[in-house]
Amino acid sequence: MSTTSSTPASTETREARVVEAAPKQLLIGGKWRGASGDRSYEVEDPSTGRALCSVADATPEDGLAALAAAHDAQSGWAAHPPRERGEILRRAWELITERHEDLSLLMTLEMGKSLIESRAEITYAAEFFRWFAEEAVRIDGDYAVAPNGKGRFLVTRQPVGPALLITPWNFPMAMGTRKIGPAIAAGCTSVIKPAHQTPLSMLALADILNEAGLPEGVLNVVTARGAGSVMEPMIRDGRARKLSFTGSTSVGRKLIEQSAEQVLKVSMELGGNAPFLVFDDADIDAAVDGAMLAKMRNIGEACTAANRFYVHADVADEFARKLTDRMAALRIGRGVTDDVEVGPLIDSVQLDKVDELVSDAVGRGAQVELGASRGDGEGYFYQPTVLKNVPLQARMTSEEIFGPVAPISTFTDEQTALREANNTEYGLVAYLYTRDIQRALRVSEQLETGMVGLNQGMVSNPAAPFGGVKASGLGREGGKVGIDEFLETKYIAIGGL
Repeated sequence: MSTTSSTPASTETREARVVEAAPKQLLIGGKWRGASGDRSYEVEDPSTGRALCSVADATPEDGLAALAAAHDAQSGWAAHPPRERGEILRRAWELITERHEDLSLLMTLEMGKSLIESRAEITYAAEFFRWFAEEAVRIDGDYAVAPNGKGRFLVTRQPVGPALLITPWNFPMAMGTRKIGPAIAAGCTSVIKPAHQTPLSMLALADILNEAGLPEGVLNVVTARGAGSVMEPMIRDGRARKLSFTGSTSVGRKLIEQSAEQVLKVSMELGGNAPFLVFDDADIDAAVDGAMLAKMRNIGEACTAANRFYVHADVADEFARKLTDRMAALRIGRGVTDDVEVGPLIDSVQLDKVDELVSDAVGRGAQVELGASRGDGEGYFYQPTVLKNVPLQARMTSEEIFGPVAPISTFTDEQTALREANNTEYGLVAYLYTRDIQRALRVSEQLETGMVGLNQGMVSNPAAPFGGVKASGLGREGGKVGIDEFLETKYIAIGGL
């Protein structure tokens, strides 16, 4: 396993430039302004543990001011021509594409992922704007004769109204564009609260949307160290009509409860516990390729990350050996240079959690094939880890790992594999490798998840619906249905005909 951490002086200069260029204030009603009382907090570089900069730390009053701005802008934005709404998104897509490298570096600095990963996310994030730019003009309705022939049905779809958007730290721009894109396309104004660990990517995105011509008040951004105290008053206020959240299931449950008071339309993209099934007839090399994607994308800090590997006993040793070899070859370090593949975890809390889960599994009898230790120097690094013979009682079989740890258990028959795969409160995504088409369809249909990766290790695509079942969430983002989350259906009964 190789490690690199050197940072050339020219890279340090560029780092300072991109951090300096990012806005640090709140965006309310089209104006950048400081938080009430000039409150601020520090944004940390997880690869060093040192501060990058300070950003505004919003108060509940700041949040309500942002909601007021969104509310005031709603009627005008709803009447804005759909074509122009789409053109604004298209221009923003072009600007993101032009600034791809600087945005990638900014993301790496605040979140820790390698430049390789950040570049992929910026491309992915931009595609949501391109996709929803095209969907803005495809909002349809219906006109029909009543069954008794004595009237007509007119069905139209209208923007739901001001939306509250809450995004996580693991994909700091893509989770924003996945919500902002359909909101803008549908004609909804919004207030977005990015994760406190990664506000800079969202602030840079808001600046791009301003430059692309988004009217004042259509998108408002509040950054805050504490999300609850700022978001709850907005949720309970009555002027918001929509809440979209990506994050943990525990927080999602609280937000759903808070949303019930005003009966908000909610979208929840919550936690995952993805099983990765490898059957005895699978192409093992392809399965290992898929496992590297499903496990190591974003350092394993993804709700779609493979969390439990169930491998048929006849091929388990071969799969584990090849996966261990691939994991061992990964280059670890501060992700600001092109030779790094694995960066740090987001913070000390996440590092401690991963370490605890691995220690628990090993204590219960799991066999360490690779890693199972923290990094040596500064920052929140954890070594890529492969564990074999992980007992089903280990905590990591029921809790999200959110780190570079691949736990392997074995099975001998299809029904056992399915039973264990579905033995979780979560149901976001599952991965399945087999050459048998009948088994592929049979197992895919029986997996209790909103998405299935069939012989591939990544399912995320802006043109496809993303979301889960059970405790993994409500609603879908992306694809043709993504805009539906920001629209209400209105039926007009026409008589006198």
